[in-house]
Amino acid sequence: MAPDWDYNKEPVLLSLPFYHIYGIGILMASLLKGQTGIVPSHFDKTVYLRSIQDYKIRFVYLVPPILVLLANDPIVDKFDLSCLQFVLTGAAPAGVDICDKAYKRLKGLKRIDQAYGMTECSMACTMPVPETEKSRVDVVGKLLSNFEMKVIDPSGKELSFGETGEFCIRSPTVMMGYLGRPQATAEAIDDEGWYHTGDVAKVDKDGYIYVVDRLKELIKVKGYQVAPAELEDLLLSHHDVADAAVVGIPDQAAGEVPKAFIVRKNSRLTEQQIHEYVNAKTAAYKHLKGGIEFISEIPKSPAGKILRRFLRDQTTSKSKSKL
Repeated sequence: MAPDWDYNKEPVLLSLPFYHIYGIGILMASLLKGQTGIVPSHFDKTVYLRSIQDYKIRFVYLVPPILVLLANDPIVDKFDLSCLQFVLTGAAPAGVDICDKAYKRLKGLKRIDQAYGMTECSMACTMPVPETEKSRVDVVGKLLSNFEMKVIDPSGKELSFGETGEFCIRSPTVMMGYLGRPQATAEAIDDEGWYHTGDVAKVDKDGYIYVVDRLKELIKVKGYQVAPAELEDLLLSHHDVADAAVVGIPDQAAGEVPKAFIVRKNSRLTEQQIHEYVNAKTAAYKHLKGGIEFISEIPKSPAGKILRRFLRDQTTSKSKSKL
């Protein structure tokens, strides 16, 4: 944080929904710190950008779709965001490419950091260390005090540094269970108190944590694992792509193949151009063999998570209608 930082003098933009753990956590923190909170009635990009400009906000808490807005949307050029210096993003992975685009566009921006958490652990379980270390957009920081972690393979074996598997956490702040759902609780929390997050991650020897994607959202192509977030980050780096989502769809030969849903910035952008762009930068099993569909908007939850099931169901219903 900046050496002249004083929470009493720094307004905070409370633009995330208060019924989500991220939004209510920021609200509570701002009250404890005595900050002035700006609360819009709903998210509107014009109001959001004007609030940063008019209140001279230096630090914003956001989710990846808002970061995509800051990096890609032409409306950003209508506002003076030179005051904005620090960004903390969470709720879903933010790719390196989109962070780089935000840095290039917002000249006053000094740091973009990612954190990781969930409702089940009472908000955050990892955070960046901005006071002592440089900004890194490829990690979600380090484990917070009062937490334990491990990464396991499908058999439950604990993995070593640098190996990718399911991220598990244990802490007094982890929930007791899902109310009235004993089976779901048993599936999530094992006999030793480890909460199985369902997220795929790895940890390096310095304690930095890399979250790859959701375990259930990985696309299995002939036994190879493809992370949708990786392909989405690549697609968002294309100058004519405003937003993107990738899902796995059934395939007789491969089991599953990736399909992309894209919101265009330029109506002249073609499927062939996207295929050429992706094929030149990825291994063959990551190619978009499930196709490309141009849509007007990527469906997302209020917290910014892509609603992949909606996109998969949409693809399935279209396939059935052709039979």
